[in-house]
This record gives sequence, C-alpha cells and structure tokens, in this order.
Amino acid sequence: MRFRRGARLDTSQVSDRRGMGGAPGIAVGGGGIIGIIFLLVQLLGNGGGGLPATGVGTLDNDLSAECQTGEDANQRDDCRIVAVINSLQEFWGKNLDTYQETKTVFFTGGVQTGCGFASSDVGPFYCPLDRQIYIDLGFYDDLRNRFGAQGGPFAEAYVIAHEYGHHVENLLGFLERGRDGQTGPQSGAVRVELMADCLAGLWAGSALETGFIEELTQADIRDGLDAAAAVGDDRIQEAVQGQVSPERFTHGSAAQRQEWFSRGFEAGSLSACDTFSAGTV
Repeated sequence: MRFRRGARLDTSQVSDRRGMGGAPGIAVGGGGIIGIIFLLVQLLGNGGGGLPATGVGTLDNDLSAECQTGEDANQRDDCRIVAVINSLQEFWGKNLDTYQETKTVFFTGGVQTGCGFASSDVGPFYCPLDRQIYIDLGFYDDLRNRFGAQGGPFAEAYVIAHEYGHHVENLLGFLERGRDGQTGPQSGAVRVELMADCLAGLWAGSALETGFIEELTQADIRDGLDAAAAVGDDRIQEAVQGQVSPERFTHGSAAQRQEWFSRGFEAGSLSACDTFSAGTV
C-alpha cells in the first residue's frame, strides 16, 4: 500500500493521547480482541441513556508537525494510520448521506472513554456513546506476535476500517442489533462484526478513489484477509483453550470474516453488506 506523496493529511481527525495514560478504573467491554463494542451494564440498565462524561485529558501530542503529506504516511507508521483514517472518512462522506465524521484516539496503556475506562488489553474498539474509535498502536505488534498475522500496512488499515465500519453501523441503526446477549455463528453479535468486515472491504475496493492511496496490490489485500482470519473466533479459541466452541462465537470464524470482507471488496455496494438480511452468514 502506497500513499500519494502530495496528499495533504488532516490530523484533526485524530486525537493523539499516547503517553498520557488514563485514570485507573474498571475495564469494561464486550470481550474479544478486535472490533470490540463497548456496551456497559449501566448502558443496558438505564435504557440506553448516556453516562457521565469521563474525558481523556486535554492536551494532544502534535501530530500535525510530523504528519503533513502522503510521503510522511509512506515513512511513518502513525502518519500511515492518519492517512488511512482520512481515506475512510473521505469514502464514507461521499458514499453515505447520513455519515458524520468521528475521531480516532491513539493511546498507550489505558484510556478514559465515553464508555468508561479501557486498557490496551481489550484491543481496538469503537465506543458508541462518544462515537469515537480507540486504538493502542502497539496492537499491531500483537496482531503479528500473538495472533500470527503476517502484518503489513494494509493489515493495519483493515483493523481501522473495521472499526469505522462499526461507526457506520451505529449511524444506520444496526449496531444495537448485536446487544441481545446471544452468541454463536449466526448470532446478532457475529452479524454485526461481519458487517463491519464487509464495510471495511467496501472501502478497500474504492480506496484509490479517495485521493490518499495510490497503490493497493493483491498482496495487500491478502494481508488484510490474513489479519481478518487471525482474529477469527475459532483461531483465538484454539490458541487460548485448545478447542473450538462455535456456540460461543461473538465475532465470526476466520472463514466468515474473510468471506464478508471479500463480499464488500468485490460487490462494491452497501446492500451487499447487510448481514441481517442474509439467511445464514
């Protein structure tokens, strides 16, 4: 994956909280490694109302000094993620009438969010209450070292694109359909995750048209598919507990995740990603 050298990066779409930490607290979340949706017990208990504001600090690191052009994205890992975020927001802004831009928060260790405190252990996630995406960039090392993904720039882009998929689901009213507590290969939780994979593929299929990315090869797409498989429920369960328990799936199997990313990439239409209209996923 290569970025256009003259593309102007917009770092205002990122809040860089790396090195700031967060106040200790109770880690909350829905479980899993990637694409975690933070839905607190308090949220379910109060009928979906908001939580008290928690804040994540007031000072940002100055990414704008380091990440100005696509050439910076070709040279620096954090600038590359900024460029991917810019591309995603450009794509969804042009292809979804109701799209509302959101920020991605870079953090290290732990972070306070609109959904409560989270540590890096939960992986990248989207908080529907503040409509922001959170990622400790060290997760990309885990993706390779702990989960066996090959890695690569587009594998990293896939992770961010999946989380922006959750933001799109939230705007369209699909996200809440994964809240019923059911698990398994055909559950609402899995369908939400597979839709986000499909939406990531939808962006990838048109990424060159956003003006930020000038080259996306088949090898890049294979890296993305490899990353999707690496965080499949079956792969993670086999690694952690030595056996696969499909009835406990919350994110989909490796095969399911690859299939739905590919559907979005190849179909190029939002309707192709409606996992809730599919008889089986």
